[in-house]
Amino acid sequence: MQPPRPKLGWKSVVFPLLGLVGFFIYIYFFHVDILGILSTAKDADPIIYVIAIAFGMLEVFFFTISWHVLTNYLAIKIPLLRAYLYVWYGIYVDTIVPAQSISGEVTRTYLCTRDKCGPFGKIVASLYMHRLLGMALNVVALIVGIALLTFGGNVNPIVFNALIFVAAAIVGIISLMIVLGFKQQWTLRVINFVTNLAHKISFGRLKLGNLKEQAVEITEHFHDSMKEFRHNPKALGGSIFYLIISWMLSLSVPYLVFMSLGHPVTWSIIIVTSAIFLAVKAIPIGVPFEVGLPEAVMTTLYISMGINPALAATATILVRIITLWFRFFIGFASQQWLELKPAIPTGAFTEKTKFKTDP
Repeated sequence: MQPPRPKLGWKSVVFPLLGLVGFFIYIYFFHVDILGILSTAKDADPIIYVIAIAFGMLEVFFFTISWHVLTNYLAIKIPLLRAYLYVWYGIYVDTIVPAQSISGEVTRTYLCTRDKCGPFGKIVASLYMHRLLGMALNVVALIVGIALLTFGGNVNPIVFNALIFVAAAIVGIISLMIVLGFKQQWTLRVINFVTNLAHKISFGRLKLGNLKEQAVEITEHFHDSMKEFRHNPKALGGSIFYLIISWMLSLSVPYLVFMSLGHPVTWSIIIVTSAIFLAVKAIPIGVPFEVGLPEAVMTTLYISMGINPALAATATILVRIITLWFRFFIGFASQQWLELKPAIPTGAFTEKTKFKTDP
């Protein structure tokens, strides 16, 4: 059975509108001049803003290349352009499914499996490792933010404590993921425990032999792939390189937005606020589109760093137009294209070699 395809229903429109209303209520209580926001946005330099949009698109492209390096190393056959569409499809699902931290990876797993790009276990391993590298890079950015605040002499206690808390939380999650990713026996014990428990609860009526075999087979491929990554850092190095470029482009978007408004800010403010914001945005909060709360967080961070409230709110809105709304519509277009133009298997992963988990 294939997973249900994401659809653009009434909830996909209502929830974003509610989130935007909540955000404007938030800035109203902070006594931010809404007319001032509109006036400031109207005077933004269109050329610089278009460059910011281009950088936002390039960020996704280099993010795709970073993942593509890992898939190539595991002999998962995905053309780069199609992988790019997969990532956009995942971004679209991220915005409408209240599980932003994992829904993109789940979507790409489904697409790669559906299009027979490679074994399920290897596909999951490429996405798992890519997520690990991304989280590690986020920790590095948070540490840089802590250093900038400490040596800059202008330490905001709230922002500083938030950086420490978020960095510690991500390090804890990374540690757990590393243990689960490289300890195959632990995973096999979990599979045995779950299948035995289900067998006992059903009083022996539920036969899970075939399902258990498939789970063990997937686990073996997953852990074999993770071991390959561990013993061959060259692939990881290439992936990290492109991920760093993607991260730098991501930081450039708010920097260029402030520049377009005629109020350039320091890179230290951009690094600190972006590192916290990206970490908070990755938390599944149960609201499709995650509109409202991220904007409030970003605006609060800018204000806490000494930026004028009206300017902070204006920059937040212009940044989110690029990082949310533009991406949503491009992701939706990619989703429609991929559903209308399914991939034709190339033969690299044929019926003779495919897993029992294929539909």
